[in-house]
Amino acid sequence: MLDILQAAFKNTVLILAALLPIINPPGGAPVFLLLTHGASPDTRRYLARQVAWNASLLLVAAMFIGSYVLDYFGISTATVKVAGGLLVGSIGWKMLQTDDAHQDDAGARIEWTRPVAASRAFYPHTFPLTVGPGSIAVALTLGASVYQGGKRPIAAPLGALIAVVVVAITIYLCYGFADRIVGLLGKTGTTVMLRLTAFVLLCIGIEIFWGGASDLLEPLFQHRH
Repeated sequence: MLDILQAAFKNTVLILAALLPIINPPGGAPVFLLLTHGASPDTRRYLARQVAWNASLLLVAAMFIGSYVLDYFGISTATVKVAGGLLVGSIGWKMLQTDDAHQDDAGARIEWTRPVAASRAFYPHTFPLTVGPGSIAVALTLGASVYQGGKRPIAAPLGALIAVVVVAITIYLCYGFADRIVGLLGKTGTTVMLRLTAFVLLCIGIEIFWGGASDLLEPLFQHRH
């Protein structure tokens, strides 16, 4: 039993070390706050719970059955990166084009009720802003690697589930209290942070797209040589 717990702990640490930096819930808090402008704290926390739940389901599905689904439809991980990179980059670009006055007007046009929040929970808040193509690619890789050479088959899924729960809790805390986290920066600091975050989001989208495109084009260059 002790050996199983130790192996599960090692898998948990491995998965957390790989997923948390790329999901980066603290870095996503300003984006979440911008896209929920005009929502009450209760509605924002409700949406944060939905996003955390959706993200956990998406990560578990990617780790346990994601590779089989992609194989069934004949979709490569590189293709997922290309499509997801374009999607993330487009969101970052739209955020860069939005000025502060337009943010206020846009927020006023949205009636932030729970049904509205629920309808927006998966797209865009869960995918691609929280669990994007990069996170899914990492989860797919982890799902394959944690089972390789494992003498304790229970430890791998146990460690994966514990890691996903920790990630979900972190997402909820960072998103649900994004107003307090960003509020510490003040109005000017928040504006600067939102602009920087939007630019970083655009860069991440381009990086994900380029990584997938490079994987797709690599066989062509190898064939030439």
